[in-house]
Amino acid sequence: MIDQQTGLNLVPHSVDLSRHGGDLVLSSKIPLAPVVDRTADWLHYWAAKTPDQVFLAERSETGWRDVTFKQALAAVRAIATSLRARNMGQETPIVILSGNSVNHALLSYGAQYAGVPTVPLAEQYSLITEAHGRLIYVLDKVRPKMAYTDDAEVYASALALPQLQGVEIVATQTEGGPSAVTSFASLLEGDSSQDADAILATTGPDTVAKILFTSGSSSDPKGVLTTQRMMCTNQSQMASVLPFLKDQAPRICDWLPWNHVFGGSHNTNMMLANGGTLVIDDGKPTKKLFERTVRNIIERPGTLSFNVPVGFSMLVHEMETNIELRKAYFGDLDLIFYAGASLPQDVWSRLEEMAMEVRGRLPLMISSWGMTETAPATLMVHEPIGRSGVVGVPLPGTEIKLTPDDEMRCELRVKGPNVMQGYFEDQAKTAEAFDDEGYLITGDAVRFVDAEDPNRGLAFDGRVSEDFKLLTGTWVQAGKLRLDALDALRGLVQDVMICGHDRDAIGLFIFPRPEQVHGDNTSEGAVIDPILQSQIENRLGEMAKAASGSAKRISRAIILAEPPSLKDSEITDKGSLNPRKIMTRRSDLLERLYDNEDPALIRV
Repeated sequence: MIDQQTGLNLVPHSVDLSRHGGDLVLSSKIPLAPVVDRTADWLHYWAAKTPDQVFLAERSETGWRDVTFKQALAAVRAIATSLRARNMGQETPIVILSGNSVNHALLSYGAQYAGVPTVPLAEQYSLITEAHGRLIYVLDKVRPKMAYTDDAEVYASALALPQLQGVEIVATQTEGGPSAVTSFASLLEGDSSQDADAILATTGPDTVAKILFTSGSSSDPKGVLTTQRMMCTNQSQMASVLPFLKDQAPRICDWLPWNHVFGGSHNTNMMLANGGTLVIDDGKPTKKLFERTVRNIIERPGTLSFNVPVGFSMLVHEMETNIELRKAYFGDLDLIFYAGASLPQDVWSRLEEMAMEVRGRLPLMISSWGMTETAPATLMVHEPIGRSGVVGVPLPGTEIKLTPDDEMRCELRVKGPNVMQGYFEDQAKTAEAFDDEGYLITGDAVRFVDAEDPNRGLAFDGRVSEDFKLLTGTWVQAGKLRLDALDALRGLVQDVMICGHDRDAIGLFIFPRPEQVHGDNTSEGAVIDPILQSQIENRLGEMAKAASGSAKRISRAIILAEPPSLKDSEITDKGSLNPRKIMTRRSDLLERLYDNEDPALIRV
């Protein structure tokens, strides 16, 4: 149906709710659209139907490099024959060390065509010497036969690691590598001894397309075996509830990294599945790179916009004065999609106001919930809701099990064809990931927006896996409390971590904003700054006044002098904290947090 507010072809929420003992089971009443067997089926379809439509684009020295569907199919088939000529298959993965690029995309889809798993990794694993430990961990785990990078000289230190000795190195720019490097151009030449059609016929829905490593926020990263079925089903699930995606070819100008499932599977495959155009944004929502994003959007705007909340906040701020950007961004915009955290309501409202000014109607503004293990979208908003914080209702084909607690906060577990079968070479972790009914244990919590109407959707409510008990036996919802603390301490801190497992009170590790620290008075890893300590004490005091009990009252805090360490895995490649690593590495500071005589302690 055509939605009157957005003018888009949408399918309203329609949820079935049943009870199984103490659990609630949610599923969608909307039928699942047909699912193709493999990503190559989409590529063949669009190369025949719209051969000259641009599929991939990126900036080049002369302007833009555009690759049509016809050109992409030819390149992908050539790469597939080159890989198969090397006897590569399901047991010989390719690690991709560099970030988003046209060649990265062509290699990934060429490998999928040939049934060779790719392992895309965060660039910092290779570019930051202190992060090489994470790269080594993955290389030891997957034992690749090939490694790709866009520039052998830039990635030379990583390519020189012992774990890559004997591994074929492929690069777009081959000069400056520590050893022999194969030119990416040579893969594009193909191998005439191989039959591309026969190669494709050996792949199917259960073929592993990627091994995507989780960010490791609570343990070492795990390799998610991502099959063709998972990725192809997920696109059909979304097209089933957002049929406007097929009404006209969508476009995105997108920076989200491909080593994460959101950018690398959700967004890239959405363009491929629907005959759209993926413009690779070489900017990011950072002070240094945001100017590139602005330039790219002005020159190559999208019909869909995917971003994290900080990215949308920066866009809104820039568009207050940059009218050219505002007109380009909203000119053809149908959808705004945020993920990673709730979009601040003031940013949401300003986006709506600007859209009305430029286009005279609102885009659909939505979010969803998913994991690397779910390929990723499992819950999704697919109707106008007018507010932030809602992650939606089950997509067609998925089944959601909710276990409510006394406060109607529900643990979330999921089942469906978009859910992984297991982790790479880790039977123990795979067994732990599922309950006895076959549901994936997500560790996340949600809450009904309206307990009387499940069609209103679910709101994210923190991580159950981060929750802990105080000595009193009281459960602490650490994930939600952390978000509340970050809000209360806004402007003073970069991040915080909730402490208190098996203690008598809740404490807080604080990573301050460097500009908020006065002087250089530290005490064995802790900051002693009377001004900042007083500010934090006052704000936490106000927060404590509103707390309804010990499970929501932060009574002590300590400011840490050293930021989270990437080298020591205290911070994941997504930028989130790894509480287990921090607790272990800073156990002495944890003891000081509960020492009432320590001069660095902030008492509330």
